[in-house]
Amino acid sequence: MTIQKIGFGGGCHWCTEAVFQSLRGVYNVQQGWVASEGKFTAFSEAVILEFNPDEIPLKALIEIHLHTHKSTSNHSMREKYRSAIYFFEEKEEIELNRILSKLQVNFDNKLITQILPFLDFKPSEENFKNYYFKNPKKPFCVKFINPKLSFLQQSHSKYVNEKH
Repeated sequence: MTIQKIGFGGGCHWCTEAVFQSLRGVYNVQQGWVASEGKFTAFSEAVILEFNPDEIPLKALIEIHLHTHKSTSNHSMREKYRSAIYFFEEKEEIELNRILSKLQVNFDNKLITQILPFLDFKPSEENFKNYYFKNPKKPFCVKFINPKLSFLQQSHSKYVNEKH
């Protein structure tokens, strides 16, 4: 089995974590804060995940990511919620740019999602990890995470892990 690693940032890491934990072929989701280089050295909420590309292709993961956060909107919280895809090996950058470019046609506005090298990670505190699946009835989860999971069921059901 081939396992690849990718990072995603865009919105609250509780939301992002729940989305990717709900997918077949995703084996590990680490919630926390990621830093990159240049003007992106500040830590921003994100997840790092390990996945099997034979079960869920990278393009599907990126498409899900773009549709489950405000990937076309700059707003006042962008430093905390950087819209990004983090790569771990330089050779991945070209492929990620190619995929992002192809997916742009699915959006009316320009994608602002950055493709950035992964430099550092700080995990969330233990009480915030696996937040949704420990607290599915909390108002935050109902208001912000449930709609994202409903979107997954409607648009990417073949990748949804029915155990969740």
